Amino acid sequence: MTQQSESPAAAEQPLSPHEPVPRPYGEVLRNLFTAENGTLVTILAIISALILGAAMIVFSDTTAMSQLGYFFSAPGDFLSTAWHDISNGYRDLFEGSVFDPADLSGTPSQFFAPITNTLEYATPLIFGGLSITVAFRAGMFNIGGTGQIIFGAVFTSYAAFEFTALPGALHLIVAIAAGMLGGLLLGALVGWLKAKRGAHEVIVTIMLNYVAGFFLSWLLYTSLFHDPSQRENGVQISKPADPDAVLPHLFGSSLNTDAGLLLAIAATFVVAWFFQRSKLGFEIKAVGLNPSAARTAGISVARVQIYAMVISGALMGLVGMTQTLGLLNPNAYAVTTSVDASIGFNAITVALLGRTKPWGVVGAALLFGALEAGGSVMQTHDQISSNIIIVIQALIVIFVAAPKLIKEIFRLRATRVTPATAGGKA
Repeated sequence: MTQQSESPAAAEQPLSPHEPVPRPYGEVLRNLFTAENGTLVTILAIISALILGAAMIVFSDTTAMSQLGYFFSAPGDFLSTAWHDISNGYRDLFEGSVFDPADLSGTPSQFFAPITNTLEYATPLIFGGLSITVAFRAGMFNIGGTGQIIFGAVFTSYAAFEFTALPGALHLIVAIAAGMLGGLLLGALVGWLKAKRGAHEVIVTIMLNYVAGFFLSWLLYTSLFHDPSQRENGVQISKPADPDAVLPHLFGSSLNTDAGLLLAIAATFVVAWFFQRSKLGFEIKAVGLNPSAARTAGISVARVQIYAMVISGALMGLVGMTQTLGLLNPNAYAVTTSVDASIGFNAITVALLGRTKPWGVVGAALLFGALEAGGSVMQTHDQISSNIIIVIQALIVIFVAAPKLIKEIFRLRATRVTPATAGGKA
């Protein structure tokens, strides 16, 4: 019996409805500019905030405002001044956060100084954003970043100035672990009150922020923490950290980035792996999506909530560690009542802008770090108020939180559903 060859008709059989149908490249490119593309919406939100920020730069210039009154008789004066303000302001924002083209012929330290400033500002925001992300994935809102940062800084500071008998590397490791422990303890308390006593985590964390703040204010007056050299001045400041416990420079002493950046990147890898590969990470996501369904599936919601806040608190404690032992500390590695620097609340905006995804948090932290680093240069060179940078940050968050507004402004269309994209169904 001879074997029959496959007929041309059989070779041209259509794909199964369950098999993915390759889409033309043109359709793929068109779908990049649709309302469902979250990355595009985020980029357009940033652009919209920068456009409004440019308008505020012009409106804050008294010269431009005086020329605006003569716009119809001499529009060129106003437009020239407005363009000068905007171009110089945003040029300094770029040069202060990325690099200055004028330094191409200078030393490497001059060329890389702006980007290292951005990285240094971004480091605590990465830890804080990851902390908020972990809690948010579990369906909780950690507003207590300030208190956890303070506890992390207190524990870090004590280990850094007290355990001087430890050798250098070990002393730094112990100080870092102490910072994690401080934030962890406060986070664990919040998780336990939430899981076992039904307390709302938002209320609890807000109140604990006040408790931590007053506790730090009292502690800095005690002989245990207060720096004796500042006693006559009455300054609330702790004893300085031992030099062995300070985060070392990452790219040399002439550049403003310390080893905390490596810890932040490592923490991002760990959190990303945690949610993708670990059982507890899956349980946290399940509880955050639907606690009732997770409980029906045999997941202990109370246990998951406690663990989520423990991890969130530990990450926020690392912010206190970087604020104490990092290069951003202007107080010679000592703790003051302003150690939190509003990072606990800024971390919320970073996490939301990063869409509570670990690497999205890194991108958002770098953006906010660049705005912080460049904003100081704008204020120094162009006398543009740093408050405009704060407003731009707020506008970015507002636009990201209201994606429908961005879609309407830029007329983003919905993805066109075809039989191919619908799995072959007509």
